[in-house]
Parts: sequence; structure tokens; C-alpha cells
Amino acid sequence: MTASTIYKTVAVLLVLYAAGHTLGFAHVDPAWGVDAPIAALRTTTFTAQGISGRTFWGFYYGFGIFCSVLLLFSAAIAWQLGAVPASTLRNMQLASWSFVLAFAATTVVTWRWFFTAPVVFSAMITAGLVAAAALARRG
Repeated sequence: MTASTIYKTVAVLLVLYAAGHTLGFAHVDPAWGVDAPIAALRTTTFTAQGISGRTFWGFYYGFGIFCSVLLLFSAAIAWQLGAVPASTLRNMQLASWSFVLAFAATTVVTWRWFFTAPVVFSAMITAGLVAAAALARRG
């Protein structure tokens, strides 16, 4: 398998991760029994840096969309890395390994604070990025 193939596979995983995140991050299952705290997050307003009417739910929701956008951006970067010639990719070690470190950190965060699906996606993406960066280094 080549670094190019792995980067393109990672790009597909990132798009799937972004889709799952976007569709699921704001879902609150009534079985969790957190209706009252969620209602408070949605209805309690405050002023933040001079802008009134903000809620913690708004921050949560906005940050969720922000994360989805960054996942899609990461997919675009992975796809682009998959299109770079091997000789050029070999000279992009800082970008390749920075991508690895970013998703390794994401994997730790998801393992610590989230649940199985994002942990699995993050771990698969990190493993793919490690493999692609290692292959690219060899050239």
C-alpha cells in the first residue's frame, strides 16, 4: 500500500467522521435523564464580551459545528496529501507528522471524554496517518 492510498482512505474516514459527528453531536437521548440540565443550557442567557443572549447550549452547538468544519478541512488536506508525488511528500515531513500528532491528541481526548465511535474513528485515522507518514518518509 502507498502513502497516497492511505491518505485518501484517511480522507474518506474523516468525511464519515464529520458526517457522524454533525448528525449526532447535538442529539440528546431522553433515556439519559438529562432533560433539565439541557433545558437550562438552552434557556439560561448571559452576556459574553458585550454580546447578549448567549447560552452554553449555543457555545456547545457552535463548537460542534466548528469541529465538523475542521474534520472536513482535515479530509481535504488528507486527500490533497494523497495527490502529492512521493518525492514531494518525502519533503513534507513536518506537515505529515504534525497531522499525526494532532490526531493522536484527538484520540486521547476522545478516549478520555467521549465514547466508542469517536475513539474508533480517531484511532483508525491516527493509525492511517502514522502509516502514511512513515511510508512517505521512506519515499
